[in-house]
Amino acid sequence: MEIKTAAFSLSAPMVSMCPNDTKPEYAFIGRSNVGKSSLINMLTNHSKLAKTSSTPGKTLLINHFIINKEWYLVDLPGYGFAKRSKKEVDRLDQMIRGYILQREQLANVFVLVDIRLEPQKIDLEFIEWLGVSNIPFSIVFTKADKLSATKANQSVEAYKQKLSETWEELPPMFLTSAEKKQGRDEVLGYIEQINKELKQ
Repeated sequence: MEIKTAAFSLSAPMVSMCPNDTKPEYAFIGRSNVGKSSLINMLTNHSKLAKTSSTPGKTLLINHFIINKEWYLVDLPGYGFAKRSKKEVDRLDQMIRGYILQREQLANVFVLVDIRLEPQKIDLEFIEWLGVSNIPFSIVFTKADKLSATKANQSVEAYKQKLSETWEELPPMFLTSAEKKQGRDEVLGYIEQINKELKQ
């Protein structure tokens, strides 16, 4: 897939204020500091589409970007929030879950996972919740350039083994590096494939 246009559409504090549109939506989510903004900018070939920050947990709204005037890339707040009050954490959690469960246009959730870490309880619980809720999702391993190819593959295998304990069928997985544009064609190709299936 070639990205011809990528533009900010709107930021919504709740699902009811998301775009009044039927175009498919692809949501990106992960723990704070997983490299989500960098990945979004890499995928869209746009250095400043999503705001990157050295402070984790900057995304506090549901951010919609319209891509090729055909589909939306949705930047969701992270979970495992950095330095937030309980009230704020609950509000963000409600907003994220509300969007994921209620948004009919949602075609796929890309769950971002830092490849350098062993499987984290918070990620596994979120993945489990998506599965129980029957939400289509994929796992995107970020920061693959920080490990050797062998170590990166070992990390993915460890994740597969961990998920295999509870999952009969594993979700699609993508190995990415925002620095090296690794995995870009695979992720965009997957989105293109879903878009085609939705049109049938």
